[in-house]
Amino acid sequence: MIGYISDNLLLPILDFFYGLVPSYGLAIIALTVVIRLALFPLSAGSIRSARRMRIAQPVMQQRQAEIKSKYASDPKRQQEELGKLMNEFGSPLAGCLPLLVQMPILFALFATLRGSPFADVPYTFNLKVLPADQIAAVEPKPFNSPSHSIFVTATNHVPVIGTLEKGTKLGVGDKEAVKLHTKTGDSFASVLSSVEGGEAYAPSWSVTKGEGVVSVASDGTITALAPGDATVEAKVQGLAARSGFLFIKALGQVGFMTDGAVNWDIAILVAAFGASLFASQILSGMGMPANPQQSTANKITPVMITAMFLFFPLPAGVLLYMVVANIFQGIQTFLLTREALPENLQAILDKQMVQQATAGGPAGGGERLPFEPKAKK
Repeated sequence: MIGYISDNLLLPILDFFYGLVPSYGLAIIALTVVIRLALFPLSAGSIRSARRMRIAQPVMQQRQAEIKSKYASDPKRQQEELGKLMNEFGSPLAGCLPLLVQMPILFALFATLRGSPFADVPYTFNLKVLPADQIAAVEPKPFNSPSHSIFVTATNHVPVIGTLEKGTKLGVGDKEAVKLHTKTGDSFASVLSSVEGGEAYAPSWSVTKGEGVVSVASDGTITALAPGDATVEAKVQGLAARSGFLFIKALGQVGFMTDGAVNWDIAILVAAFGASLFASQILSGMGMPANPQQSTANKITPVMITAMFLFFPLPAGVLLYMVVANIFQGIQTFLLTREALPENLQAILDKQMVQQATAGGPAGGGERLPFEPKAKK
């Protein structure tokens, strides 16, 4: 499903924006905004539900305990009362469904930005070489790699599959050529030959594991040398992997450090991601009673995630998408915190804020922010 969404929805949108403004950096930003706008109703439902549950949860927990205690000997009545409670405040799981529905699209968007044209695309073949007297007993089973849409020009991309017709088990002395081809059966080489300068995107071949077990020629022909396990990789250069954007040196660049040198563009993107994540979490708690545990989590989580992405191998183009998506999320959260709450939840919130102020909470903890809706009379 993810590949289908990427090929039939996201890449056409990407082509459209690149046609308007020939910049892959701007195309990433535009694609991210369009997808986030399309998913706005679903993500808004999750944010609204989380906000309401944060207010209602203390009351719900108290009421649930009272109902279970009061009707401990009457399970049927207990379920009825718990059902009424859910109808009054909503289910804590209500925000999960919109999140689950949008996940395939977000995963597809993530996968799209990790592939061509923004990054080099690998095709990996895990092989097992058997002695010549054992391979005769093995039934050949063709192996097909996952399909990847490979850009051969700025707006022309084709789905390419890698195939081993005899499968991934070879006998010592056997030779087998990996065939890179389109879904219609055309060889990738013939596709490249029809494009001016296409030879620059011919795959490079290497043995990444088991160099003494197999060898691979520049045309993708594998020769089995000795029994054992091996991995052969074909890598197709991403059309825009080495294209820059603003302060980003290359959209396909991976890693905070390269050969001991700091990639400051990656560092800036990761720092911007952490700052936008922190701001989004702060906005989600605006107008809510202070929660020390939640406040601590809001401070620690962005730091931990940001530190992880300093060393997690993500291309610069993906980091650019994550920063833009977080900024959009923050704006969306800010707008939704201005929405008026249902009267029952607003009454609970007002009571919580008064209790916090009376108990001597943080300065200003009981004051309503300028954009927080007033209680309904």
